[in-house]
Order: sequence, then structure tokens, then C-alpha cells
Amino acid sequence: MPAAMHNTEHVPHKSKNGQVTVIGAGVTLHEALASADLLKKEEISIRMPDPFTMKPLDKKLLLDSARATKGGILTVEDHYYEGGIGKEVCSAVVGEPGITVTLLAVSQVPRSGKPAELLKIFAIDKDAIVQAVRGLVAKA
Repeated sequence: MPAAMHNTEHVPHKSKNGQVTVIGAGVTLHEALASADLLKKEEISIRMPDPFTMKPLDKKLLLDSARATKGGILTVEDHYYEGGIGKEVCSAVVGEPGITVTLLAVSQVPRSGKPAELLKIFAIDKDAIVQAVRGLVAKA
């Protein structure tokens, strides 16, 4: 596989003063972008590398982003914790000093419903992301 490229196309939302690295994909990427707008009102900024444009996962970009945001990483995904982005990120940063990874994912048996309702039920919507980012900022 070719090496992943290191450029801004892999960071859909990059803040010079980002306080937390937030990684989402698909629908959760859009929720994370919405959370960035809400957090901006509180003077909290985030950086968001896009994992689907980093194949294989770009460990250097991930670590650079985490270090630029005081070590806080939040992953958000619309499926179970097992085998997802969060576990991949944890594997990439294991043993790296000063880096904390928080995972938001589906922890219950999935059910049918409207997308916005399901994102809220499983706590992977923009409001849950805002809460998790606030928690990471408070720990920093």
C-alpha cells in the first residue's frame, strides 16, 4: 500500500489553536463539524483529521494532531466500539506519553428510527461530542 500523504486534505476542520482532536467518519464527521460550530461559541476549537482519507491510518498525522491539541483525542463512530476507528486510533497511539483517547460509539443493540433520533439515543450526535470535548478540555 502507498504511504499516506501528509497534507491538509486530510484535515476537514483544522484550527490553529485546536484543543482536542476529533475523529469521525461519515455521519459522525458531519456531527463533529456541527459540534465545532457550537464549541466555537464557547471559544473551544477542535482539529479533525479524516480517517477515511488516511489509508493506512497515518500515525504521524494522528500524533502530530494529538500533540498540537494537548494530547486529547475523541473518536466518534456510528457502530459498535469493537473493530472501529476508535480501536484503530488506540492501537496507533498506545505507549505514546501524554495522549488520551476517548471513544464514542454505539453501545446498545441497534434499532430503527430517524437518523437524528438514533444519533441522540446512542450519544454520538453533536451534543454528545460537545460534552466529550468539554470533558477533555477540562482535563487538559
